[in-house]
Amino acid sequence: MKVRSDSFDDNARIPGAFAYGVPDTAHHVRAGTNRNPHLAWDEVPAGTRSFAVMCCDPDVPHTGSDVNIEGRTVPEELPRNDFYHLVLFDIPAGVRQIAAGSLETTRGPAAPHNARYGRNDFSSAGNDHYGYDGPCPPWNDQRIHHYVFTVSALDVERLPLRGAVTGKGLSQAMIGHVLGQAELVGTYTLNSGLSTS
Repeated sequence: MKVRSDSFDDNARIPGAFAYGVPDTAHHVRAGTNRNPHLAWDEVPAGTRSFAVMCCDPDVPHTGSDVNIEGRTVPEELPRNDFYHLVLFDIPAGVRQIAAGSLETTRGPAAPHNARYGRNDFSSAGNDHYGYDGPCPPWNDQRIHHYVFTVSALDVERLPLRGAVTGKGLSQAMIGHVLGQAELVGTYTLNSGLSTS
C-alpha cells in the first residue's frame, strides 16, 4: 500500500491550515482553521473490505507540569505518550481518498462515506471530540512533533465496535484483520526556536 497527500509531503511540515493551533506573536498560539489534510491511498491488497485511518502524535509530553508555562521549557528528552488526532474506521473498500476539510470535528460518530469516527484525544470528561482535530503541541516544547497518518486495509466490512471507540481500542480491534498498512508523517511545532524544514 502507499499513501500520499496533496496537503504536505512525507516528513515535511504540516501547513497551519491543517492545525488546531498556529503561532501568534502576542500569545504564542491562537486557533487555527483546523481542517483535515487531503489523504489518498492505492496499491490496495486483494480482499480488502474496508479501511481505517488514524492520526497519532507520539511526541506528547508524559507530564504537563511545564507545558505552556512562561519561562519554562518542555525538555526534548522528557518521556512521551501517543495522542490520537483522528480515529476513523469502517471506510468502504471503494473509497481511495479523503478530501481536505471534509472531516469536521463533531459530537457524534457519524462520518463521511458511511464510515464511523472514534473519539479523538482532545476529548475530556463530558466533552467528546469525534472527527479530526489538528496539531497543537506545547509552544515551549523542545521537540518537534510528528503526526503519523496511518491507513489500514482490513479484511472485514465493519468492525464489531460500539460506543466511544479510542485510538487504542481501534488498534486492538484491528489485530488479525490488517491486510496492509501505509504511513505518511507530517511535522509541526509552535516553538519559534525550532525549525521543521
